[in-house]
Amino acid sequence: MSCSELICACLLPLVYLVLGVDGYCQYRWIRCYSNSMTMTDMVFVESYFYNKMEFLVFNSTVGWYVGYSGVGMRLADEKNRDKLLLPFERGNVDRFCKFSATMYNSYVGDKTIEPRVKLSLAKPFSDNHPGMLMCSAYNFYPKMIRVTWYRDGQKVTSDVSSTEELADGDWFYQIHSHLEFTPKPGEKITCVVEHASFKEPREFVWESSMPEAERNKVAIGAAGLVLGLVVSATGLLYYRKTSQGWMMAPVITASTS
Repeated sequence: MSCSELICACLLPLVYLVLGVDGYCQYRWIRCYSNSMTMTDMVFVESYFYNKMEFLVFNSTVGWYVGYSGVGMRLADEKNRDKLLLPFERGNVDRFCKFSATMYNSYVGDKTIEPRVKLSLAKPFSDNHPGMLMCSAYNFYPKMIRVTWYRDGQKVTSDVSSTEELADGDWFYQIHSHLEFTPKPGEKITCVVEHASFKEPREFVWESSMPEAERNKVAIGAAGLVLGLVVSATGLLYYRKTSQGWMMAPVITASTS
C-alpha cells in the first residue's frame, strides 16, 4: 500500500526482539493497516524475522499462517493446526487493532488542522495528453490524507500520480496529486479530498467547459459589478443625507409695468 493512499497506517506497530548468540537476531513485528477512517477494512499482520529474513507471517485477510522457508512452513503447519490459536489471532483485528486505533483517535486523532486545497492547471509530464490538473493540499495535520479523482462521476485510476505527504518542517504537511487528461466539452472533473479534519469527503470541481482564463474574467467582472453597486449605493445615500439640509425656495419673478 502507498502511504498517500492510507488513512490509518501501521497503527501502534510493535516489535518484539530476541537476541541470539554470535550476532544472530530474531524478532516479531506486529502492525495494523486500514484504508478507511471507519476501520471497516482493518487488517492485522504479524511477521517473524530471522536476520532480517521474513520466514513466517499471519495476515487476518488470509486467516492463517504462511511460511516462507523450510522452518517457516513447518511452524505454519503447526500453528494452523492449533484450534485455539487461529481464532485468537483473527480476533486481534478488533481486540488489538481497532481498540488501539480508537484510543489513538480519542487522544491524538481529534487534533486536526484542515487542509487548504487548490485545484489548478499544470504542465503535462508527457505529450500523450494536452492537459494536466493538479490538486494540492497544504498545511494540514495529521499526516494521513487521501486524494481521489473523478470524471463525470466515475473514479479515475489511470494517468494519476501523487507525491507522498511532504513535511513542511512545522508539523504541517502538503501533498500534490496530478491528473493528465484530454479536455472534453462539458466534462466535469472532481478532486475529492478525505482527511480526519473533514466530517465527510470534500469535492473540488473543475469545469472544463469554461477555461481558467474565462473563469478569471467572470470573477473580475462580477467583482467589478459588486464594486460599482457599492459605489452607487454610497453616492445615493450621501446625496440623500446632504439634500435633507436644504429647502427649495420659491422662484420670484419681477415684472415691470
